[in-house]
Amino acid sequence: MTVMIDGKALADEIVQHVAHDVLAFKLKHKVTPALAVVLVGEDPASGVYVRNKIKRTEQSGLQSIAHYLPENTTQSELDELIDQLNRDESVHGILVQLPLPAHLSEPRVIEAITPAKDVDGFHPENVGKLVTGQPVLVPCTPLGCMIMLKRQMDDLSGKHAVVIGRSNIVGKPIANLLLQADCTVTLVHSRTQNIEEICRSADILVAAVGQPLMVKEHWLKPGVVVIDVGINQISLDGKRKLVGDVDFNGVLSKTAAITPVPGGVGPMTIACLMQNTLTAAQHQLGC
Repeated sequence: MTVMIDGKALADEIVQHVAHDVLAFKLKHKVTPALAVVLVGEDPASGVYVRNKIKRTEQSGLQSIAHYLPENTTQSELDELIDQLNRDESVHGILVQLPLPAHLSEPRVIEAITPAKDVDGFHPENVGKLVTGQPVLVPCTPLGCMIMLKRQMDDLSGKHAVVIGRSNIVGKPIANLLLQADCTVTLVHSRTQNIEEICRSADILVAAVGQPLMVKEHWLKPGVVVIDVGINQISLDGKRKLVGDVDFNGVLSKTAAITPVPGGVGPMTIACLMQNTLTAAQHQLGC
């Protein structure tokens, strides 16, 4: 029988642990770890994400500092705000919500955030540390995926993990984390030949490609554990519905465990952001 990996319940558990540790941190240092979130423009999806992040921040006992900037914010204005946050010792984590309006440079913004406050784990210095296995602020979505996998499988050593998608945000970092867990890792993408055949050899399948319902039942071998990172809107029976990159209902007969969409990876991403913010504050105060 397939196990549904309940990301929401596990995320609640992580937030409770973070809240406990934040309280101890406050009592010891007389400082409240603070997360600054920057939203440029009025993208509806980004607005929802930011509101959810702020809510979780407050539940974790962290301080939430929100900066809402208009769509026409210039690159220099955004750079100046990030510089101010970098220099503000009361701010321990900085998150600029992506995507940004087209006239703003995402690489420039990512590189502008000081690595010690880069709770998204996107800065090139943090990426380099991740690749070389050094302690680092790990990107939140891959971190959440690894927590779910280790909770479900315990020992990942020797398992064949296939990652679909090579993005800097999910695909590449989760591949590196799986390697560090002693998996044999194959990363497939739009130019890979025989993707279905490769996926059928997976003990662990991580789908992070942004293609709704792409992974079908015949792509999988029996007993595979599936982490579905995708979140896509489709029209079904005249209604908008959120689905993952995996054909959830179609693959259930093959999977030992699977994350649903919604309610799987998404809540874990935000919970891991809370964990990263506390970790950043601990490092900045020499803990």
